[in-house]
Amino acid sequence: MLMTGAKILMECLLEQEVDTIFGYPGGTILNVYDELYNYGDKIRHYLTAHEQGAAHAADGYARSTGKVGVCFATSGPGCTNLTTGIATAYMDSSPIVFITCNVNEGLLGKDAFQEVDITGITMPITKCNYMVRDVKKLADIVREAFAIARSGRPGPVLIDIVKNVTAEKTEFTPLPRDEHAMHGKLGALIRRASHDLKTPEPDIGDVERLVDMIRDSKKPLLVCGGGVVRSRAHKEFLALAERMDTPVAITVMGGGGFCGRNPLTTGIIGMHGSQASNMACDACDLLVAVGCRFSDRVALDPPTFAKQAKIVQIDIDRAEINKNVEVDHHIIGDAKRVLQLINERLEQQNHEAWKDYVFSFKTEVEYDSGHEHTMTPKQISDTIAKTCPQDTIVATDVGQHQMWVIQHFHYDYPGQLLTSGGFGTMGFGLGAAIGAKVGNPEKTVIHITGDGCFRMNCHELCTEEFYKLPIITIIYNNQTLGMVRQWQTLIYNGHYSQTTLERGPDFVKLAEAYGLGGKRVCTVDELEAALKEALASDHGYVIDCAIEMDEMVRPMVPVGEKITKFLVV
Repeated sequence: MLMTGAKILMECLLEQEVDTIFGYPGGTILNVYDELYNYGDKIRHYLTAHEQGAAHAADGYARSTGKVGVCFATSGPGCTNLTTGIATAYMDSSPIVFITCNVNEGLLGKDAFQEVDITGITMPITKCNYMVRDVKKLADIVREAFAIARSGRPGPVLIDIVKNVTAEKTEFTPLPRDEHAMHGKLGALIRRASHDLKTPEPDIGDVERLVDMIRDSKKPLLVCGGGVVRSRAHKEFLALAERMDTPVAITVMGGGGFCGRNPLTTGIIGMHGSQASNMACDACDLLVAVGCRFSDRVALDPPTFAKQAKIVQIDIDRAEINKNVEVDHHIIGDAKRVLQLINERLEQQNHEAWKDYVFSFKTEVEYDSGHEHTMTPKQISDTIAKTCPQDTIVATDVGQHQMWVIQHFHYDYPGQLLTSGGFGTMGFGLGAAIGAKVGNPEKTVIHITGDGCFRMNCHELCTEEFYKLPIITIIYNNQTLGMVRQWQTLIYNGHYSQTTLERGPDFVKLAEAYGLGGKRVCTVDELEAALKEALASDHGYVIDCAIEMDEMVRPMVPVGEKITKFLVV
């Protein structure tokens, strides 16, 4: 069948079972948007206020649903506005296909209006990217891009299509998604580009060696990383934890991979890890990390990290092995499959004395009751947990509020916590919440942010309002860039250089200007009432919570220090 490139793109998206796109149109991508107009009954498009918001929305959609997110943007500033969102997805292994269009091929390299080399720009922050100059290659490239985004260690892929290709015609042959890998030419392309579309089966000898190490261990510690979440391996991880009868520490990206209210949970590990997690890491004789890359926020000082233990790393990406921490053993494979194989071979263990030792330390920080006109971070988190449904999806920005809500709000399943763990993107949360609500309309979605982060992308409130998405934004408002101020207090002698935010806007009036509800709250009772009102409403709602400017995330261990050297507890 003879089709234009724009129509071929739409048909390929339907092949991939895409029904949702986030994006922003412009000159070079107009042929695509013109064709999208004809697919309105099959593919819904969400127009955001800014391309960065579209990128984060596609990311939140992908993380919360487990599907591949899709994002459109035009050339020049349109596609460069995606780069923060692309890097965010890349660092956290989130599968998204970004589709941009460039100037006509004859104008490439001539500094045409809104021309930019977006494939060159995004090469370091994508699994793979393409520039499509031949309409005959478009279909196979789109199919290949989706296969790469979702295969192995997931991640973002970018397709840049020159404008003339979207108008040119060629023959198109539909190809069901489950036949792509078998399709001769396409299958070879996919296998070459993604190295191996089918994740290699874990080495049984490696699995059996780990089982022996677990049997020999008297003080084991399990670490739940983001790979457990990405693989949706939470049931298998729970089974292993119970079979090992051992404490479980959770990384920031591992939230939801292991139930935060399980009695084996020690809380998060690392820079802002609990005393129980960090002390267990230092004292254990075997540390088994599943889907954890030992970033500088976990292994703050690699030479002293778990120095008494044999360290085992389970990861789908061989490049992560020994990258940050030298390990004694490793298993390459998908977390779900590796855990299944371990559970089949390991009999029930018992470590009562070791658990008693670990849980003699605190798993959460205790706070005072707060001041007359402010709340503590834990009071806010506890009120959210008490008032909102237990399966509420939480999207955060980055900073103190992020750590507080990860420390004190317990996550039960993969995709419940959406946070920028690797890239640390301020402004991520609202877009991610929009994507999560679109992908999970039946669930309550809350966006937790700080007053500094909220200013970054608060314009996406118009997207929330237009599409009638009842997202609740909760602002931890301390009138400062809280995490930076905390470092300035503890490390930089109280030099509060450019971190105080005693300025507008009035967030309640801002919400009302966008047609949403809003409340400023200073007490737990006021917060609970505002949350109940927000949950009962059919529109978005912003709750501005007052906290003290000098409230700190506790505990804290500085980068480069031993994991038990707490600067504040």
